[in-house]
Amino acid sequence: MKRGTLYIVAAPSGAGKSSIVNAVLARDAEIALSISFTSRGARPGERHAQHYHFISAEEFEAMIRAGDFFEYARVHGDWKGTARQSVEPQLAAGKDVLLEIDWQGARQVREKVPDAVSVFILPPSRQALEQRMRARGQDSEEVIQRRLAAAREEMSHYGEFDYVIVNDVFEEAVAQMHAIFTASRLRREAQDVRHAGLIAALLAD
Repeated sequence: MKRGTLYIVAAPSGAGKSSIVNAVLARDAEIALSISFTSRGARPGERHAQHYHFISAEEFEAMIRAGDFFEYARVHGDWKGTARQSVEPQLAAGKDVLLEIDWQGARQVREKVPDAVSVFILPPSRQALEQRMRARGQDSEEVIQRRLAAAREEMSHYGEFDYVIVNDVFEEAVAQMHAIFTASRLRREAQDVRHAGLIAALLAD
């Protein structure tokens, strides 16, 4: 059985990462989204075990000590991470898994899974990034300014990723990400496993 492909998608806060990922997943039943754990509180409209597993900082740190995380990092003062049981069993069963994480987590994942396919999403401008943050209506001015400052640092790591998408026109960004997933499945190594019988028959004497 072919091992599943691990996809990493990262972006600064406000770049539209979750919206793009959700739109692509709605089109592509072959990819499972790994639900991250976080110690921050739920925002309006967010549901436990659907958007995140919301746990306390103490519970998160206990999971760190137990070695339960595939990757984790402190983001904007809160813990965020991916549990091992959310990733490794699915990959072993041949299922593609998508991690929606930050650049720090992405770096940890690449060390463990060098053949992971990574995508970074950029906003079309700093002004657009700020407008999107404010349009949420969920954060204080202090939080927005802190996120904008952090975004500059986050965006400086785009060069560590395999692919870069600029989220200017939403539907174009969704189509580009879907194209990345499709192209990844057509790589020779994947096709060797998927069509082993056909290839053997075609090349037989």
